[in-house]
Amino acid sequence: MPRLSFKGKVFVENHHLAVPFHELLPIRDKGLSETASLHDNLIIHGDNLAALKSLLPTYHGRVKCVYIDPPYNTGKEGWAYNDKVNSPLMQDWLGRVVDRDDLTRHDKWCCMMLPRLKLLRELLREDGAIFVSIDDNEVHHLRCLMDEVFGEENFVATAIWQKVFSPKNTAKYFSEDHDYVIAYARRLQAWLPNLLKRSERADKRYRNPDEDPRGPWSSSDLTARNYYSEGTYEVISPSGATFRPSVGNYFRVSETKFHALDEDGRIWWGANGDSMPRLKRFLSDVKQGVVPQTLWLHTDVGNTQEAKKELVSSIDFERSEDVFDTVKPTRLIRRILEIATDPDSIVLDFFAGSGTTAHAVLAQNRADGGSRRFILIECEDYADTLTAERVRRVINGIPDAKDAALKAGLGGSFSYFELGRPMRQESLLDGSHLPSWEKLASYLFFTATGQEFDPAETNRETGLVGRTESHDVFLIYEPDVEKLKSLALSLPVARALPSGSRRKLVFAPTKYLDPEFLHQYRIDFQQLPFQIYEAIERLER
Repeated sequence: MPRLSFKGKVFVENHHLAVPFHELLPIRDKGLSETASLHDNLIIHGDNLAALKSLLPTYHGRVKCVYIDPPYNTGKEGWAYNDKVNSPLMQDWLGRVVDRDDLTRHDKWCCMMLPRLKLLRELLREDGAIFVSIDDNEVHHLRCLMDEVFGEENFVATAIWQKVFSPKNTAKYFSEDHDYVIAYARRLQAWLPNLLKRSERADKRYRNPDEDPRGPWSSSDLTARNYYSEGTYEVISPSGATFRPSVGNYFRVSETKFHALDEDGRIWWGANGDSMPRLKRFLSDVKQGVVPQTLWLHTDVGNTQEAKKELVSSIDFERSEDVFDTVKPTRLIRRILEIATDPDSIVLDFFAGSGTTAHAVLAQNRADGGSRRFILIECEDYADTLTAERVRRVINGIPDAKDAALKAGLGGSFSYFELGRPMRQESLLDGSHLPSWEKLASYLFFTATGQEFDPAETNRETGLVGRTESHDVFLIYEPDVEKLKSLALSLPVARALPSGSRRKLVFAPTKYLDPEFLHQYRIDFQQLPFQIYEAIERLER
């Protein structure tokens, strides 16, 4: 498979592995939940690369649908490359706004996207999918990056979204009327799109001119250009006229099958019985929905003008220039949710912007009774004043809204988090910043096993963190430097661990047990913090 080459790629290909886990700190007064929880709807303020990494212990392999609207890299958006990669070239990029005259703007964009795509792939379920809004500035690079990360065999489709409904007569060459939505599956064989609801417009094509008791129907051509050895026969209509396919065309069914369909009243010869036969397809026989198509008209999924009106009606902007130019309509996101989610799916957007994805998730839940959850990540300072504020208003109700449901409020809740300090090994050594037992347990369990951490399985009294197929995992730890000096895996501690035939993986600052006792109590000991990565190898064998 051809691979995209760009400046800095060698430094970012594995950068996602070097990104440290960070604590996720709840800010209770900014959320709308009685108790802040990582298992609630989430809005996270902070660098999205670090936030994605920090979600892995809780959400690895659990996200059903990802929608992102990254910078289109038009040179007018004011974004800057800010990933702290150990490279002189990329250190020089830090904080510099990417404008249209920047000769490395495409390189910077690719360097920004690649590690994020790799991390989000780890968050996706096997039957999950990602949808990315993009335009002509980077669509070709995006396809190459996603082929590399997800595999070209997992490409689903490129949808065309009609973002405007009137031409721009001031355009120099062509009026750009559309954006793209690129879709990839985590594993295409495991992913299946939902059918979309049939529209009234589609159902109106079904009529019943012959008053068939089976109900409305539409007719389709019985011939095709594909060669079919049994499709060259002649048929006689009720009026006595003879018909056969034109030169180069063939009947789609054999002569025997044709006569069986005719006897069943599924052949339409026209009102007078003297027309070329067509196949009757009954509305009652068609699927309950329609297969998604790749052309998304603004009449079906909204446009940029509609999106701006939604945003302005939700948030009080002081200046017109503060309104996002690239905001997406909720109907566009709901189309994606209809295609790619179940009623209880988790939806992730790590370029959250104005919070449209959360709005769409709440609206879709209200419409179909679902319990989908959203995870929004926003790095900019408006994460609270715009992203979260819009979600608060959508949940509680917007008094001036024209939509009755939005006026009353869509209901729901969310927890607001900010990125804390990185969980680095050196901070455990010097005691400069010790994470809570729960946060370290989450980090260790995921790092050592690759499995999702479930807080419901923990038992603080016994130190139980979680279970794998082969091990019970324990953590002997307190976020206190003085206590850490005395904590150890000792014989009394080993005897107090729950008995059973399963092996025990125990993390502790040190141990006072001889090898024979470790063997007797079926314990694999890992010292904090240096042996964490050796534990990965042990459990993978």
